[in-house]
Amino acid sequence: LRELEQRAAANTVLRNLIGLGYYDTATPALIQRHVLENPAWYTAYTPYQAEIAQGRLEALLNFQTLISELTGLPIANASLLDEATAAAEAMTLAYGACRRKQARRFHVQADLFPQTLAVLQTRAEPLGIELVVADPAAMDFGDDSFGLLLQLPTASGACPDPTEVIARAKAADVLVIAAVDPLAQVLMPPVAQLGVQIAVGSAQRFGVPLGFGGPHAAFFATTEAYKRQIPGRLVGMSRDAAGEPALRLALQTREQHIRRDKATSNICTAQVLLAVMAGFYAVHHGPDGLTAIARRVQRLTAALAAGLQQLGLDVAAAPAFDTLRLRLDQPNGWIERLEAAGFNLLPLPDGAGISLDEC
Repeated sequence: LRELEQRAAANTVLRNLIGLGYYDTATPALIQRHVLENPAWYTAYTPYQAEIAQGRLEALLNFQTLISELTGLPIANASLLDEATAAAEAMTLAYGACRRKQARRFHVQADLFPQTLAVLQTRAEPLGIELVVADPAAMDFGDDSFGLLLQLPTASGACPDPTEVIARAKAADVLVIAAVDPLAQVLMPPVAQLGVQIAVGSAQRFGVPLGFGGPHAAFFATTEAYKRQIPGRLVGMSRDAAGEPALRLALQTREQHIRRDKATSNICTAQVLLAVMAGFYAVHHGPDGLTAIARRVQRLTAALAAGLQQLGLDVAAAPAFDTLRLRLDQPNGWIERLEAAGFNLLPLPDGAGISLDEC
């Protein structure tokens, strides 16, 4: 223990303002003590034995309901490993669902989280999928296109209206996917109303500590049309032998998870503990509390942008939610000075990015 303390003491903990899907969050003390620090919740990833896992299944159903209500999509799974792999799973679902044999192009918004793009590239290459990375306004869909991935809000903090590109994609029979920030989604219309057919994202900022970059629970929501292809696990309501309501894993065959040749995905698990925490965080705050947190983040980001402009700094664009970009001369020097002052910003070739959070 003494050696671990010495190693930990060598760390310099800075205030993280990097963003890109990773944000500090205030874990309610109730959830920290009774869930995160409670060994009763330290369980296997997948609750195979429903008869002894009703509490865990109910907590996961709460998480699924939260995601469905946020996105407006009727089917949500019991979490995935992270946002990047959830996006890759959405890409492969869209690829498998497309009936046009010549369809190999997957369109990706250029202003995407870089780790998500990296995982997409890794998954696309062995499948022979061509990634077309471009600005949505310049995207051209054809018979060889099968999917579109948008980031809402974008990595640079913008939140342009996606309805036009979504309409063009759907007119070409291209499946529309959106990677969404759940806290921003609180203030936005549900993405299903925009025409999105699959929504993915990370629930980390709903009370799950940064943990040096992970693990965190991702989510995956979709329409009824793809409920049999959804990756991961689904919790549903059933009845037990006595006719009483009971929860169990639903809508999926065992072959989907135990037979490689029958599987629709190689993901057959969930981030149970962290999904439970995110669901309980939403219950703890309620709709009004989540809205207040989201509005405060948005308000502070706008105030920071205005203050920086008053100091003569060049803010690239008015922030839409929690992220702004600065154009700076000699950005490395600025980054070094800010690190010395205790702040971690996102280094950019021509400046720096700043993302605020509820802390």
